[in-house]
Amino acid sequence: MGRTSLKKVLKHLKFKYVKRRRNNALIDRDDIALWRIKYLKNMKTFREQGRPIYYLDETWVNAGHTVDKVWEDTTVKTRKQAFLEGLSTGAKNPTSKGNRLIILHIGGEEGFVPESELVFECKGTGDYHESMNAAKFENWVKEMLPRLRAGFRGRGPPLLCCPEASGPLNPALPRLEPTAVVVMDNASYHSRRKEKTSVTSWNKTNIQKWLTSKKITYEPKETKVQLLEKGVKTEYQSYVIDEMAKEVGVEVLRLPPYHCELNPIELVWADVKGYLARNNTTFKMVDVKKLSLQEELKNITPEKWKKLYKPRKKGGNKIRWFRQ
Repeated sequence: MGRTSLKKVLKHLKFKYVKRRRNNALIDRDDIALWRIKYLKNMKTFREQGRPIYYLDETWVNAGHTVDKVWEDTTVKTRKQAFLEGLSTGAKNPTSKGNRLIILHIGGEEGFVPESELVFECKGTGDYHESMNAAKFENWVKEMLPRLRAGFRGRGPPLLCCPEASGPLNPALPRLEPTAVVVMDNASYHSRRKEKTSVTSWNKTNIQKWLTSKKITYEPKETKVQLLEKGVKTEYQSYVIDEMAKEVGVEVLRLPPYHCELNPIELVWADVKGYLARNNTTFKMVDVKKLSLQEELKNITPEKWKKLYKPRKKGGNKIRWFRQ
């Protein structure tokens, strides 16, 4: 890339040529930059091969989820005035956020995979990631992956893969093609290792025992760092989910850390939560479920998915071009 072209790219990225200050510069981590390059390269290859690509992700909504701002009549100063004039003082704010509804789903350019959502309720405190764990996620994937084979056909109730979910399991649910690619982020419960490998928290003796169990040779005088290096092999670092997917001919592709903008399902969740915020007037979980699941999720048509999917696809292409 020439100097002039580079200058145009920097301007497009909102960079400005200014006098250096003493504060630190924000730069990419090398490992994340490499991960992003590999991700974009793989995605380009999959699209050229015409492989169907599906995105999965979780989101949450509280019972008290509502809009932050509303139109207010500034001529009404008191409740008494509103009462005398036959006016309303507006909807009351919820007293608390209330319980939380966790929603896990998968979809692609053709829309959500019908009736494949996992939904359960939990207390609304703390990070919602704490309510989801590897066991729940893997159970959901275990039941869904065998069906990701022959394209969408048929409908059925939601998957039953944990006690909190509702609806019986239906073998006639839709499926994905055998060459499907499933994109997900690197959340800890998405990334449980198939086998526990040697880590820096282990002492030297335990690392040696692990290496011996794998028939990996080492010298007794080698340091802990040297021993750890021997244990870092691809065959010992596979993920449970990846192996499950491989068994049914599905490939898993993980987003680089901090790159949720490359996942179009994030825009779908924003649409669902925006609809809920605008229409949530009772702040009751039963109504939140109705608004989120029975109304808005069903309104996310293939056409809307494609509309939301297109800018994310272009965004990935732009990032790939800028990084070349």
